[in-house]
Amino acid sequence: MKSLFLNFIFLFGFIFSIHTQQGDVVAPSTTLPNPVIPGFNPDPSVCRVGDDYYLVTSTFEYFPGVPVYHSKDLINWEHIGYCLTRNSQLPLDNCRSSGGIYAPTIRYNKGTFYMVTTNVSGKGNFYVHTQDPAGEWSEPVWVNQGGIDPTLFFDDDGKNYLVTNAMADGKTGIALSEIDLATGDILSPIQHIWGGTGGRYPEAPHIYKINGWYYLMIAEGGTEYGHMETIARSKSIWGPYESNPDNPILTHRGLPGQYLQVQGTGHADIIEAHDGSWWMVFLAFRKAGGDFHHLGRETFLTPVTWNEQGWPVVSADDIVSPDIKVKTLPLVSVARPLVRDEFDKSQLNLCWNFLRNPDPATWSLAERPGFLTLAGNSVTLDQSSSPAFVGRRQQHFNCTATAKLEFEPSAEGETAGITVLMNEKHHYDLHIIREGEKKCITLSYRIGNLKHVAFKAPLPEGPVQFRITAEPLWYTFSYLPAGASEFIPAGKMESRYLSSEVAGGFTGVYLGMFAEGNAKSKATPAYFDWFDYDGKD
Repeated sequence: MKSLFLNFIFLFGFIFSIHTQQGDVVAPSTTLPNPVIPGFNPDPSVCRVGDDYYLVTSTFEYFPGVPVYHSKDLINWEHIGYCLTRNSQLPLDNCRSSGGIYAPTIRYNKGTFYMVTTNVSGKGNFYVHTQDPAGEWSEPVWVNQGGIDPTLFFDDDGKNYLVTNAMADGKTGIALSEIDLATGDILSPIQHIWGGTGGRYPEAPHIYKINGWYYLMIAEGGTEYGHMETIARSKSIWGPYESNPDNPILTHRGLPGQYLQVQGTGHADIIEAHDGSWWMVFLAFRKAGGDFHHLGRETFLTPVTWNEQGWPVVSADDIVSPDIKVKTLPLVSVARPLVRDEFDKSQLNLCWNFLRNPDPATWSLAERPGFLTLAGNSVTLDQSSSPAFVGRRQQHFNCTATAKLEFEPSAEGETAGITVLMNEKHHYDLHIIREGEKKCITLSYRIGNLKHVAFKAPLPEGPVQFRITAEPLWYTFSYLPAGASEFIPAGKMESRYLSSEVAGGFTGVYLGMFAEGNAKSKATPAYFDWFDYDGKD
């Protein structure tokens, strides 16, 4: 079947989540589009309450932290909030790029939602809870168990457990302890329960109790091209755990990259749907071309069946076709994300994020109603700190981002514009600066320690529109100054230099707005009238 799959892989186009206008009637479909949540949305975890599904993903150095998505059908997802919206929940001071929040798990127990995760730049493992996943979540409950990728398991005898990737009993692998859910106190010795099948980095554990068996599913191989998902089971939660003889149950590691665009499959969670069917959410990345990817790791979905021996089966070949034909749940439409944000609300729309904990003095929606005001300070995009930056995930290989800006810098070094950003050492910026008495538009690149100004031209007074046109292999930059009728080309740069293979880390590309203040505490404000994001895949 693998050879048959490879023969048809060339038919695969870039397929994204179904988005329909709110209120549309959506007919059931047998084609499962993947990814179901495109763009930087790694380490998915899912839970069900009745016929409602809730999913969370990792956010690393971005704030707010841990987006919450809701769905009725596991395919169409709506972003409804964040778990970590306050500095007290998510301190990110001095957080390195790809530090911060790792691998959340969402679970539901006796009327309460729990999200457990690791702040690798802070105090470690903690959980928060709420009765309303779209509302505010509690202050952190810290747990004194090391490692990363925590998960909670609520047993039917009333006992509660924490599972992490950690060193225990002198062994590296998956560790388990009983905890007091109210306080986070450890109630038992922390015990090693499984080391996996031999792949490096056994992590991302989840425990399920099904038909009297405790199933322990983990990721192995590292979140790269060798990623895989494995599973074991035991009659006791403490083990010993018997490995599935057909492990791994999901991997694309044996498929040549030039033939399979979806790679790095793993870090999964499984769920029984309200109709009795079983599903798996997992992360993977899509290559833009060659062996590189820049959109980040995304959330995918695939059906799961159970064999006669009681083991889950993803597919006959442990691989996932991007456009698999399956029976789905009845599809329920969600609101189409806005193409244009007019910044006319009292709060930012949920798609927007800051880098680390934002300085309230650097941004405002109230200073000039109908505009996003950014006031640069001493922090720049080249630093691992919190610049005046507001950005959103790039979710399509082919898309256009356009922003209208009013900015009249009063001193040299003050700048504002739009950016394509992977991290502080890898970003492309189209921005306004002042040189002497002239206002100029500039296109600059930062790739590692290399910084280059690729384009500079005088700019008349008045508002200007900036545009980034993204294709799988390129970003093209252009601008429309006041009084002009057509966009003027500024330059073009390859996407590969913003890829994970070049830039490193665990995040994906953001498209955003920024301002810098030439080491001032507060510079001339930049007024962004609107921002368009138009995905075209």
